[in-house]
Amino acid sequence: MGPPSSPLLSVKHVVPPARPGAVVRQRLYDRLRAAQDARLCVVVAPAGWGKTTVLALWAREPEQRPRTAWVSLDASDDEPVRFWTYVLTALRGVDPQVGKRALAALSAPAVEPVAVALPLLINDLAATSGRYVLVLDDVHVLHDRRVWEALEFLVTYLPESLRVVMAARADPALPLARLRARGQLTELRAADLRFTLEESTALVAAVGGVRLPPSSSTQLWERTEGWAVGLQLAALSVRGSDQPEAAVSRLRGDDRHILDYLATEVLDALEPVERDLLVRTSVLDRLSGSLCDAVLGRSGSAEILRHVEDVNLFVAALDPGRRWYRCHSLLRDVLRRELETTHPDAVPSLLGRAADWYAAEDRMDEAARLLIAAGDVDGAMDLLRTSQAWFFESGAAAVYLQLGEEAVSSGGAADAEVFVMLAYAAVLSGRFDRARHWCDAADLLVEDRTPSIDGWLSARACLLTMRAAYGHEEGDRSAADLVEGGRAVHLETDPALPGYVLARAALASAHMRAERYGDAVALLNEAWQHPARALLPTPALLQTAGLLALNLLQVGAAEAAREVCAEVAAPADAVEHAWGEAAAASVAWLRLVEGRLARSDGDLVFARRRLRRAVELAEVWGRDVELVRALSSLAEVQLAAGDRQAAREAATRAREVADAAPIRRLAAAELQAVETRLGRGAVRAARRLGRLHEELTDRELSVLQAFSGPATQREVSAALFLSVNTVKGYTKSLYRKLGASSRRDAVERGRALGLV
Repeated sequence: MGPPSSPLLSVKHVVPPARPGAVVRQRLYDRLRAAQDARLCVVVAPAGWGKTTVLALWAREPEQRPRTAWVSLDASDDEPVRFWTYVLTALRGVDPQVGKRALAALSAPAVEPVAVALPLLINDLAATSGRYVLVLDDVHVLHDRRVWEALEFLVTYLPESLRVVMAARADPALPLARLRARGQLTELRAADLRFTLEESTALVAAVGGVRLPPSSSTQLWERTEGWAVGLQLAALSVRGSDQPEAAVSRLRGDDRHILDYLATEVLDALEPVERDLLVRTSVLDRLSGSLCDAVLGRSGSAEILRHVEDVNLFVAALDPGRRWYRCHSLLRDVLRRELETTHPDAVPSLLGRAADWYAAEDRMDEAARLLIAAGDVDGAMDLLRTSQAWFFESGAAAVYLQLGEEAVSSGGAADAEVFVMLAYAAVLSGRFDRARHWCDAADLLVEDRTPSIDGWLSARACLLTMRAAYGHEEGDRSAADLVEGGRAVHLETDPALPGYVLARAALASAHMRAERYGDAVALLNEAWQHPARALLPTPALLQTAGLLALNLLQVGAAEAAREVCAEVAAPADAVEHAWGEAAAASVAWLRLVEGRLARSDGDLVFARRRLRRAVELAEVWGRDVELVRALSSLAEVQLAAGDRQAAREAATRAREVADAAPIRRLAAAELQAVETRLGRGAVRAARRLGRLHEELTDRELSVLQAFSGPATQREVSAALFLSVNTVKGYTKSLYRKLGASSRRDAVERGRALGLV
């Protein structure tokens, strides 16, 4: 259900083992232990200050070891689905009940998965009795706005069961001032990480094997200003020296001299084979014996890596089995500088060999990333073209989209098939804006005779199907959908292929939007009878079934709609159980139909349950038309059950959505009908104002104040530099705190409380 397993996935979750000569720094461990009373602890300092070492030693203390979820980050993790996959997997390592549903939700198609996964995670954390710590190491490599939005949301609503620790070279992109003012932030910075004189003396003795006289120890400490890397270098310089005081005197404490020292003292002490390995593999973030062998065209790299770690030469093992290693960033800078000086043309070939190794290990994402870094963007495009199934079948559509866009922006040749697949990846990732972009880009390249895509008779038909289904904003849809869907059906003539069913489903959807329900039913009924439907991915099968049932209900064929719902009931329940709200695109139509059928049967209890679920799913899916129809249907059921207050609340929410965005005539008519039955003057019920029991966060207050104007939710999200789904998350919490059921309700309560 999630992204594929990998040799690096497990090592990213392992607390790095203690390095030889590591010094116990109890004063810092005490600070970190006390930090568990705050939501967030940040450990911020430049490279070489020992952030990872301190956190790793603390996390390995007996009281911390079973409770700490650890994630080591690198630049490849700067994508929301990939990042949260690592985080959720790490949390499940300390408590299998935390994050299971959220992790499954990340692979759900056609929704923005993180927007669903985070609330599920927070609910799991609120329900657990355990107390855990999540350590995110090297968060400075993260730049994606969506990742930081989600992290802010997590920290804002963090239950008592979890505390977050972040290590970085610069302040994380979070509202630290607000957290600091509320006593929810603990900070360790360079001044705190600075070694004391006693700690400095202990480190040099442990690593260098010699105890310096007090005067030399003091001189060394003052020159390095307690900087961990400087002390480590000094310890290496005195090791085996018959004049340790003289070695200490040669060391200066600033960055430039440290780098020079690394180049002359540390690298010159290496055996030629060791130096060659480290220099030529400096292009890689992580090293393993077999990877280095492949890159260097030799054998024995594992023994070399083990030896350089044993002698403490700034190479650290990342797992207890010592299969994976990482060079210290400062040493890697020096090594990379030497590589570019001595072998300036070698970098592309080294990265290319590494890409070949990852491809052979069935890690196509890492292989493509390395090809792009090597400048072989055409090779990366070829890999993306031939490895589509690997990405899509393993739930890594978002990674495919990220890598494809990076390859294209780096100058990759225009490729019709890859562009179509980028549009498909955007659909699966819930990035419909990018789906439209890539449909437009592919449209310039795809011809009717373009080689077919797996499962389709025609690449053009595949593109036209996506364009008809997702290629236009809801308010911009027109007869163009019918034309595009019709062309796809004309081209896709092989009933043995899944594309045959999907093309007809897209055209039927266009017919439904045009209120041509009979035409939609005719197309879908014909496609539904062909065995190719069994080849559809389960989400596509369920969505097609829901579309058919909804149109059957619209033409008065209730029993036929009931049969379709019954036919797919088992897979629909299984998908919803696995993905929860992230199954929205797959089952929202089915739940709406089931609720309406139950209403016509007089089963108001089941109807209310199904329609409430349909409302939740439509909200996650982001489909305003479906949301209005589900709310209107729910209002009808509440009215039939005699609960006029609940009916008014559902109708009020539906009216708010209808007024904020263009909706189709049918949805507007259904809403108007229920409003008429409720009584025009009673559509909105006045709510009794009470005291605000829970303080609003800064973000919630900003959203509330923005809602007091005429801006739509999308305009509010743009003004606040947030995604629409993030605004929805804050809105849901805002309504709960204010006891409101609609935007207008929330603004009125905010005004009464002096918040607006």
